[in-house]
Amino acid sequence: TLARRMTPRPASGAGTPDAELVVAAQHGDRDALEALLRRHHDRIFVLCRRLCRDRGDAEDAAQNALIAIVRGLPRFDHDAAFTTWSYRVATNACLDELRRRGRRPMPMEPPEDDGTTHGIASRAIGGADPGDVAVADERRGVLQQALDQLPDEFRLPVVLRDVADLDYAEIAEQLGLPPGTVRSRIARGRAKLAALLDDTDLSPGNQSGAADVPVQEPR
Repeated sequence: TLARRMTPRPASGAGTPDAELVVAAQHGDRDALEALLRRHHDRIFVLCRRLCRDRGDAEDAAQNALIAIVRGLPRFDHDAAFTTWSYRVATNACLDELRRRGRRPMPMEPPEDDGTTHGIASRAIGGADPGDVAVADERRGVLQQALDQLPDEFRLPVVLRDVADLDYAEIAEQLGLPPGTVRSRIARGRAKLAALLDDTDLSPGNQSGAADVPVQEPR
């Protein structure tokens, strides 16, 4: 198209800012769109995996989120960072999936690795050796198991605050709750999560890797 020919094509590597990829994608550059989706796929899936106990639900929600991002990108106004906006889209997809799940039996799923933690752990650790990466993977697996044990009323606000980094007003809007209730549930959810992790090496006071655990003072 004319818009595609007029729009300089940005590099699809890690050095291209999200904002440039978004503008190019909004002008019809499919390569920029694919680069943007590849860059954020893992983050979106991890958010969905944290919000949805069932891996299949998380995969469905992540797929629906990516579709919604593609459809909504032309209307993205750059008022927020793309990461923030994409997390909001993914959150909506997860909540929709959870509502659908509520109308059917929820399968019991044995604890397992979420399938994307290895790449994320590698990026977080930098040039770590395979042994360090394996330790990080194990910590994230333990964290996922603990999150899976939290009731939805606590798990959802904790994940939205500590993984998606939404503020209390955004979480209240997403969940249809008063902000005071959101604050209370986050505080109680963090306490319950810390208790679940207390006997593991992810306990906040036991390991330097505890930074991976979304347990902190309410903000």
